[in-house]
Amino acid sequence: MVLLAGCGSDAGEEKVKDLEFTVVEEKSIPGELAKLIEEKKLNEFRLTYTDDENLYLVTGFGEQETGGYSISVNECYLTETSIVFDTTLLGPSKDETVQQKPSYPYIVVKTEKREEPVIFK
Repeated sequence: MVLLAGCGSDAGEEKVKDLEFTVVEEKSIPGELAKLIEEKKLNEFRLTYTDDENLYLVTGFGEQETGGYSISVNECYLTETSIVFDTTLLGPSKDETVQQKPSYPYIVVKTEKREEPVIFK
């Protein structure tokens, strides 16, 4: 099952608990999810994907002019009514040698399967 989720507001929602998650390596991304990422990677995107056991949270930052980008997960937590997933795109450092061709940074994390809607930040 695939759900596309947009950004929302979590005003008034307090953290109930941090969610444990694992960053998924590219080779371990489920095939159907990998295909969706490939279709969407040119532009910013956010999506969720579930299988029988797991919930995958995905944030992509679209085409960047060079390589050398990384993504940090600031928070991934549960409120009473939703899951909050907050990420930041980090650019290459000024002294870093990077590939001079476009890149498409994204991150996929896996957590326990849950039914709450996801708020991406």
